[in-house]
Amino acid sequence: MSFSIQDPPVGNRASPGTLTRIVDVDALRAVALLLILVVNIAFIASGYPFHLVSDPAHDSWGDQAVLWLVELLLAMKAYLLFSFLFGYSFTLQIDSAARRGVDLAPRFRRRLAGLFVIGILHAVLLFQGDILTTYALLGLVLLAMRKVGVGTALRVAVLLTGAVGFFLALAATGGTQLVTDPAAALEAGQRSTEALQGGIGSVITEHVRQLPAMFGTLLVQGPLALSAFLFGYAAGRRRLLADVAGNRQLLRRVQQLGYPIGLAGAAIFASGGGTANLTGLAAGVLTAPLLAAAYAATLLQFFQTDRGRRVAAVLAPAGRMSLSNYLGQSLLCVLVFTGVGLGLAGAVAPPVVVLIAVAIYCVQLAASAAWMARFRYGPLEWLLRAWTERQWPRLRAADPA
Repeated sequence: MSFSIQDPPVGNRASPGTLTRIVDVDALRAVALLLILVVNIAFIASGYPFHLVSDPAHDSWGDQAVLWLVELLLAMKAYLLFSFLFGYSFTLQIDSAARRGVDLAPRFRRRLAGLFVIGILHAVLLFQGDILTTYALLGLVLLAMRKVGVGTALRVAVLLTGAVGFFLALAATGGTQLVTDPAAALEAGQRSTEALQGGIGSVITEHVRQLPAMFGTLLVQGPLALSAFLFGYAAGRRRLLADVAGNRQLLRRVQQLGYPIGLAGAAIFASGGGTANLTGLAAGVLTAPLLAAAYAATLLQFFQTDRGRRVAAVLAPAGRMSLSNYLGQSLLCVLVFTGVGLGLAGAVAPPVVVLIAVAIYCVQLAASAAWMARFRYGPLEWLLRAWTERQWPRLRAADPA
């Protein structure tokens, strides 16, 4: 996930351009929240996806079409968009520290330590597919690279993506398969689904049992997230999102390149069975950054229109408290699908699962708007800032500074 680390504008201290820029970035982050929820919810709604097989109880053409569309349009793209925004926000923190004449490193390391602890708790209690711990560790690399130039950051980002794609393609040509025994994978999926249908102890045990498998996933996801960090860092250094109108030609080129190449690679990825097929995975790795960039370019340009500004204003509060919303999504999914709540794991078809994701997101949009109208930070953002700054920051918007 990407979590804003810049101070929000207060009163009239921010220029109109700054306010527009922050609204656009927060709105983009809010869209990424929806995309990542639609991808992640499948791994809480059933135990089969973690074993790289489909639930045989939901194998109709409609079910498969929804799963294919999610793989085509969102899988691998959603978290890259979050990661890009993490890197972009890091440059805002660098600028903020420079203006105040403070050392960024100790504060940022404390923030990453807090994020790591939150991530561990999230993985064990709510969702074993947590990304926060990865972000916390990769954030240390980003911190170490904070003085590199834009060109260096871009070259490293491209090399990381290319290296992951190359090794996956090499493994595919060597005949490596991630699912060597489909029957055993189906049995494991059934056991995992039954565990999710149990109580809190059963759910936590299943999460812990799945954690070692997540380490293998991070061998691919980690370098790609770092690559997206660096793309975001480069964009922040060039103030790309601060002047969307001035960069319109560049954004259109991103669309012209990103959509055809990105969708072609995504089609290979989705048609090959997603992450279960190394050839498709390699194609997805190499092209997903382009499609994610095209999404961002399209949204940023839309936010410059009259209708887009209204949409961005609705979305931005959710983006400002993205950490709280990310964890809140997992909590609500646990309450809906596991035995801790309604126990619907394995009982809901993919189209309905996606509708549940949209419903959860709409609830979060309304709750975020109500919360941010009264408070400066989301609840978990406030706690993380308190840990980072070693003091309790002002929470209520109306409180004196």
